[in-house]
Amino acid sequence: MSKTILMLIVIIIALLSLYSCKQENIIPIDENKQANGGIKVEKAIFAAGCFWGIESAFRKVNGVTNATVGYTGGYTKNPTYKDVCSGRTGHAEAVLVEFDPALVSYEQLLDVFWKIHDPTTMNRQGPDIGEQYRSAIFYNNEKQRISAIASKNKAQERFDREIVTEITPASEFYKAEEYHQRYYEKHGLYGCSISNEEKSMKKEDLKFEITKTDEEWKQILTPEQYNILRKKGTEMAFSGKYYKNEEKGLYVCSACGNELFYSDAKFDSGSGWPSFWKPVSDKSVVTKPDNSHFMQRTEVLCGKCGGHLGHVFDDGPKPTGLRYCINSVSLDFKKETSNP
Repeated sequence: MSKTILMLIVIIIALLSLYSCKQENIIPIDENKQANGGIKVEKAIFAAGCFWGIESAFRKVNGVTNATVGYTGGYTKNPTYKDVCSGRTGHAEAVLVEFDPALVSYEQLLDVFWKIHDPTTMNRQGPDIGEQYRSAIFYNNEKQRISAIASKNKAQERFDREIVTEITPASEFYKAEEYHQRYYEKHGLYGCSISNEEKSMKKEDLKFEITKTDEEWKQILTPEQYNILRKKGTEMAFSGKYYKNEEKGLYVCSACGNELFYSDAKFDSGSGWPSFWKPVSDKSVVTKPDNSHFMQRTEVLCGKCGGHLGHVFDDGPKPTGLRYCINSVSLDFKKETSNP
């Protein structure tokens, strides 16, 4: 009898241990917590495609105390990355953001969310396709729900196509495998900034050969060109006329004709914008730190007129390791002609 009781105790302990192991990757999302020093920390959950870059972007926001990648919004318990990639779990790759509301508000995080992905593509971001890459906001309370809806309505004014982001109550958030956490940081990828910022010129140091007033630029540029080149707008991903251009030639500034990039330096980054690994020369473009939208990035400007071209990141191919992510609207293309 004693052996039987002992065996039952061992089995119960084993089952409890197994249950505990399965539950340890579930992060509570329906409560706030006190961080070190008694700081009140709130939580927000966003899905916007591959969670590596989304986590990296939110970590750079002042006031964010932590960001964890994981899976949520589905019906499979304790999913693995392989499970989610199968597209049969209902889960989305998501990021649980913990933040200090005294430094950054939930509404400001929503602003970042709309800026770092395309919310008009259904179940897709860039080359990643499937419902696990859908755009979604998982709200934790009624206040967040109201803010999310209001922010979505405001963001819609900036997009020609309808925003398809789902706004839904938060459910269990399953922490992703450890190798996914801080992925960009572990692999030396900085999706929102480049490491050689010392090469960037400060705004007050920038001087350009061609200078015009806003009114003069409006007379020269189309409304779309003016919005991007002079007001630092961004065209929608995968919408630019040069994104898939494979012809040989030279890309020049659409505002002043300055030579910017040879087609030989163009590559398919899957980002949705024309990408180049180097400019024509060191004088073709200039860069400067860009801390807008609560992110740390490096802006690329035309070296001749100062027009906004895009941003540069250090996740490009060799030999430079750089990715100049450029708006098609900022470019004109001169096709290479063969000698008769």
